[in-house]
Amino acid sequence: MTLQVDRKANVEKDAIQQAAQLLAETLLRQQLMAVTAESCTGGGIAQVLTEIPGSSRWFERGFVSYSNEAKQDLLGVTAATLDAHGAVSEETALEMARGAVSHSRGHVSVAVTGIAGPDGGSRDKPVGTVWIAWGQKLGYAEAQCFHFQGDRHAVRQQTILEAIKGLNARLQ
Repeated sequence: MTLQVDRKANVEKDAIQQAAQLLAETLLRQQLMAVTAESCTGGGIAQVLTEIPGSSRWFERGFVSYSNEAKQDLLGVTAATLDAHGAVSEETALEMARGAVSHSRGHVSVAVTGIAGPDGGSRDKPVGTVWIAWGQKLGYAEAQCFHFQGDRHAVRQQTILEAIKGLNARLQ
């Protein structure tokens, strides 16, 4: 069992590294800077991206906005959005993505907000529910909801992978 888990973790780690490398090459080629706005991943996306040598040429900054207050202070998410929809929602993810580019020198952003577990879930928003949003400097943003399986680490790793893959897809 441990060997299977370790093998799966290595495959996921390799997939994340490959997606990050493709993103680095694309951003460099297009002369764009990326910015991250992270809640449930706690800076994990920024960490993966900045592990790549030379990342300062295409990675502008990362916001870790774990609390609702941080989402408001750092990214401009409105209290009305949080009150009406909650932190784990399409509306919040979109405001995070837009706020990341408007509060930085970045051209494109990725924002994540979700419930990594093991607790914090509800019937409407179970553990593994994650909203990922991608934004651009001109204000366009789109979001997608994911329902990941596994423990806290697994949910976070899947979120990191899908966030980077989604940014890659939008830059092609």
